[in-house]
Amino acid sequence: MMIHPMMNRRYFMLAAAAPLAVPHILRAQSDDLTAALDRLPQLHSLQVRRADQVIFAQAPRGPGLERPANIKSCSKSIVALLLGAAIDRGEIASVNATLGTVAPDILPADATPGAADITMQDLVTLRAGLERTSGANYGAWVNSRDWLSDALSRPMVAQPGGRMLYSTGTTHILGAALTEATGQSLLAQARARIGDPLGIEIPAWTRDPQGYYLGGNEMALRPTAMLDIATMLRDSGRFNGTQVLPAAWIDASLHPYARSPWSGLSYGYGWFLSPSGYALGRGYGGQIIAAHRDRDLAVAITSDPTLPARSEGYFGDLMQLLDGPILNLA
Repeated sequence: MMIHPMMNRRYFMLAAAAPLAVPHILRAQSDDLTAALDRLPQLHSLQVRRADQVIFAQAPRGPGLERPANIKSCSKSIVALLLGAAIDRGEIASVNATLGTVAPDILPADATPGAADITMQDLVTLRAGLERTSGANYGAWVNSRDWLSDALSRPMVAQPGGRMLYSTGTTHILGAALTEATGQSLLAQARARIGDPLGIEIPAWTRDPQGYYLGGNEMALRPTAMLDIATMLRDSGRFNGTQVLPAAWIDASLHPYARSPWSGLSYGYGWFLSPSGYALGRGYGGQIIAAHRDRDLAVAITSDPTLPARSEGYFGDLMQLLDGPILNLA
């Protein structure tokens, strides 16, 4: 087939111009994100890393990118990573190990029948079956004299390993089990097994009346540290050439085991999984640590931690941001 000389010339001109157009396309997409920041006053900061390059980083509100922000329930995702580290070190036999085997001393005398048989997998996937301590029950729970005893003596409202029951008490039980199994506080584990390898600061946070660090809420991280954790998740546990956490654990973490009745998102080992391919840590108010492995993206978002972020409201706006302008950066 013969191509007309004018078509050849036109093709050459378009091909030559394509690389020059790329910066303009990226600038337009960046402008889309800046506009999104302007129309979402609850949003404090947004960072996007594509491959090894941070291609967007703005903090028009809040404490900025280099001061700790309360990541709220993104803490649950951090505790889930620490479970993988403990299993890798042989401190916990497997995700199938039971609470009665891993940490019998945290079980109260009046523990709900069957509590000892709850597995680490049940805890990390929020399928322990125990009545929730979150939502309307949260205030009474954190005002109780013994958070573990309160959570573990609540009635079974579902079969362990069955449906997802979003509950900070469940992740607090997991955090306490990790403390007993490793002989280290949750803070010490987080610093040694995530903070030090990534070169990020992890400040101390809330502890319960018995001294256990709250497993599932109130941790604080710099937004830049959140982005580094997202990058490690995206890169199968590696960061700057170091294997921080086992790749097999990250792969298992991103398998759907449950589904949130609130957002409809699937849930793995401490991470929500979106239909578009994101793995997300999600915290109250709109705190997000997200990775998209197929698109080579890592994302960190902080928001006003005092305002709600419901799936049909502000969190829905953030998902549109992730699935639209941010995904278009890949």
